[in-house]
Amino acid sequence: MAAPNGHFEYKKSSTRRSYKRSHFPTRHKRAKWQRLFRYIYIRFIRLRGHPKAIARGLAAGVFAGSYPLFGLQTIIGVAIAAAIRGNKLVAAAGTWISNPLTYVPIYAFNYQIGRLILRQSAETVLTSRSPQEWMSLGFNITIALLIGSTVVGIVLAIISYYVGLYLVHSLKSRQDKH
Repeated sequence: MAAPNGHFEYKKSSTRRSYKRSHFPTRHKRAKWQRLFRYIYIRFIRLRGHPKAIARGLAAGVFAGSYPLFGLQTIIGVAIAAAIRGNKLVAAAGTWISNPLTYVPIYAFNYQIGRLILRQSAETVLTSRSPQEWMSLGFNITIALLIGSTVVGIVLAIISYYVGLYLVHSLKSRQDKH
């Protein structure tokens, strides 16, 4: 209906309709995440290759993901997977163990392991620093972090190989039954 000034007035939608719209993004986001996880699951069970190659790729990616080399982790993981005849796509995904939510605790733990191996004193606290600051703190801290990352990476790679091998075998056998 036109107002006296010649412009049209728009009425607000009913409370019920605005209520539904306010909750729509939450349901939509949940459905979006469910579709994403289902897509990743389907892609995983349809991976071509021998289960051992897929598990080797996962182990290579997890090993590379334990290093504080942002931007190079995926390249390193894929290169290691190529060298050990592992699945390169799974190696790239395996590097996701270090992401913005996990890299501070992972690298702080890696540093502590390296410090223990090198028998260094706990003179510097790293938990409140960014990874870029860690590298600028000095040679001893950098070496402790890299040695700790290597040891933790090897342990996590071994664990992820066997867990990945088990998962691939069980998913492939489940797929063969259907």
